[in-house]
Amino acid sequence: MNEDVFNMELRKFLKKVGVTSQREIEQAVRGAIEAGKLKGDETVKAKVTLTLEGLELSHEIDGDISLV
Repeated sequence: MNEDVFNMELRKFLKKVGVTSQREIEQAVRGAIEAGKLKGDETVKAKVTLTLEGLELSHEIDGDISLV
């Protein structure tokens, strides 16, 4: 395995995950506020499941996102 290539590819993937996740969360929260499902002063719970196909990796990451 080429460590440099692996590291760069991993960083590209994580950047894509971060940018995409932020965009999706922002759209969902704004949509929920517009629809009256959220007031905008709550804390929402978030969970991400990381899996690697073909490998036995399934890892959940959860946390809270405060809107104020």
